[in-house]
Amino acid sequence: MAKVIDSKIPAGPVPEKWKEYKAHQRLVNPKNKLKLDVIVVGTGLAGASAAASLGEMGFNVINLCIQDSPRRAHSIAAQGGINAAKCYQNDGDSVYRLFYDTVKGGDYRAREANVYRLAEVSNNIIDQCVAQGVPFAREYGGMLANRSFGGAQVSRTFYAKGQTGQQLLLGAYSSLSCQVKAGKVKLYTRYEMEDVVIVDGRARGIIAKNLTTGKLERFSANAVVIATGGYGNTYFLSTNAMGCNCTAAVQCYRKGAYFANPSYVQIHPTCIPVHGDKQSKLTLMSESLRNDGRIWVPKKLEDAKALQAGTKQGWEIPEEDRDYYLERRYPAFGNLVPRDVASRAAKERCDKGFGVNNTGLAVFLDFSESINRLGLDVIMQRYGNLFEMYEEITDVFPGDVANEINGVKYYKPMMIYPAIHYTMGGIWVDYELQTTIPGLFAIGECNFSDHGANRLGASALMQGLADGYFVLPYTIQNYLADQAVWPKVPTDRPEFDEAEKKVDAELDRLLNIKGKRSVDSIHKELGHIMWEYVGMGRTAEGLKTGLKKMHELEKEFDTNLFVPGTKEGLNVELDKAIHLRDFFTMGQLVAFDALSRNESCGGHFREEYQTEEGEAKRDDENYFYVGCWEYQGKGNEPTLIKEPLEYEAIKVQTRNYKN
Repeated sequence: MAKVIDSKIPAGPVPEKWKEYKAHQRLVNPKNKLKLDVIVVGTGLAGASAAASLGEMGFNVINLCIQDSPRRAHSIAAQGGINAAKCYQNDGDSVYRLFYDTVKGGDYRAREANVYRLAEVSNNIIDQCVAQGVPFAREYGGMLANRSFGGAQVSRTFYAKGQTGQQLLLGAYSSLSCQVKAGKVKLYTRYEMEDVVIVDGRARGIIAKNLTTGKLERFSANAVVIATGGYGNTYFLSTNAMGCNCTAAVQCYRKGAYFANPSYVQIHPTCIPVHGDKQSKLTLMSESLRNDGRIWVPKKLEDAKALQAGTKQGWEIPEEDRDYYLERRYPAFGNLVPRDVASRAAKERCDKGFGVNNTGLAVFLDFSESINRLGLDVIMQRYGNLFEMYEEITDVFPGDVANEINGVKYYKPMMIYPAIHYTMGGIWVDYELQTTIPGLFAIGECNFSDHGANRLGASALMQGLADGYFVLPYTIQNYLADQAVWPKVPTDRPEFDEAEKKVDAELDRLLNIKGKRSVDSIHKELGHIMWEYVGMGRTAEGLKTGLKKMHELEKEFDTNLFVPGTKEGLNVELDKAIHLRDFFTMGQLVAFDALSRNESCGGHFREEYQTEEGEAKRDDENYFYVGCWEYQGKGNEPTLIKEPLEYEAIKVQTRNYKN
């Protein structure tokens, strides 16, 4: 029987109850803030905004970044936009509707109160970013422009062409830089957290590795905030930057922090397909393209075979022979269904033999109708840099006329296919974003709290900035209010000694294996296992096989790994080996969670549990909970702990995107 955990949230997401909760917050005395140190690990949108906000509020912040500059954090890769319930389009949007769409998009597996809070603060985020100078797109009259994203029938996504994440990060970075100059934030670039230090049951510091010198360094603080992103690179090929890893989160998990819903992994439908076995990552094409692009495959199997053989091109197939399968299956939402729905639909068509490239694993994203209707100039204003990015990678420009049939111009379409993207699972946090380790907080993609089993497009930037600007700086004060009377923990305590010795010993172990296989060769093999057995379609038998293969490969990693170089100085291969060690832990955790959840919901699709139409089939009677996992040591199955979900403002029902 699994244990049950209490999330410490108020009774429900009703505004009055949340206001009552906020009224009881304990704010730190301004004089005491000068004595309090907070470590923030990560400088993506969540980390940079949190560090800047905490610094501006008077706390002393130590901010660590694995990149050479916070401006290179992976948040820059977010393209399409950020959601907020401003209702500038007068289309009936509201805070409640954003809240409802987010819970529904997550297949009713999100914590209701957290999502309501997210929707409430969404409008403040836009005001904050405009004040920072973020160049959001605007209508002719000067109003901020909006567009639609999957899972919504209103236009609530604010954007800056196809580079929204980059512009938002530059805004957060400017705020962070102000606090660095003011002396409230100490920024450490090219540092990576290797372990969290627990003193008297509380997180009081970290061990970090200087990636340039190779030296281990100690940092002490009153609280630690983890903002290090997700674990998508467990699959090797993903849309994440190659440096993205889950080491900080996994080390917190090993020290006692629960890990929640790891099986909820998002497969993004609009990724440039795999083109060979030498790739190290995949490139995402923004979901915003589905506003004006139409997804299709041929209706006739012989046309698909010709496309795969290269004897026919997509623009040679006339309109009447095209199957716009999302519009056919989901007439109410069409091409703007949520990501998990669109991804499974693409896989279903390709599995039936209708794929359109030489591997049979691609579908078309076509802009012919939109360009003919609006003109190429309008489309380029909206997606110009995305078109250029696609041309740079594939040598195909989607704005080129390729054919004319019966007076209708046909343009060269993009080819897309689903790929690993965002991870909804993460470190378990309560309503105040604190983990099960007192003093350890997790924000952004690093925690599990806001998206349920599937994230809607343009919600990642919303959550990152909500946590960093408007949630954590206030909720963390309930914890820090008591910390002002605690003496500062020196870094020469035995707990720091022990943690550093363990990290140093692990580095020696990896270097001294002296086997014959490179880190990348083993990681690539792990990625194949994850995609094959723990990917888009999962079965009990496949998950068990995947776990067995992962255990065998982990033994290969422990006995036949070769890491060149030494601990001293820059050693990228050693850093990658540390990450891969933690990807093994994470991959097995994903499989354990997927095996325990005998249902399909959102990004977790068990093939045994689907409707006659191939849709996800939930089991709310037995699995209406957050699945948390407690570490039991290497090689041992973790313990499942359940946090029951309680909904008051939304009726739990089967998702419907057809009408």
